[in-house]
Amino acid sequence: MSARDAGSARGAGGATAGSSESPDVVVCPGGPLLLRGDHVVQDEDGSAHRTTRPVSAVCRCGKSATKPWCDGTHKVIPEKLRP
Repeated sequence: MSARDAGSARGAGGATAGSSESPDVVVCPGGPLLLRGDHVVQDEDGSAHRTTRPVSAVCRCGKSATKPWCDGTHKVIPEKLRP
């Protein structure tokens, strides 16, 4: 779903080599993917969207009105239907 810019070295756990930062991608149970840093996200139509914030939330429930970004709609979906 996301692609890190070419040329970056990736180490174990998703952090860039030589850093002790948090992983680049965090899965929130029942919620979005959180992306830290610069990423490009491809939507369902194939359009590329570059992240513009230090942390961006990507929709996993498929119900967001602002796809590929999360708008919090997952919170009103019954828990058994959440990602």
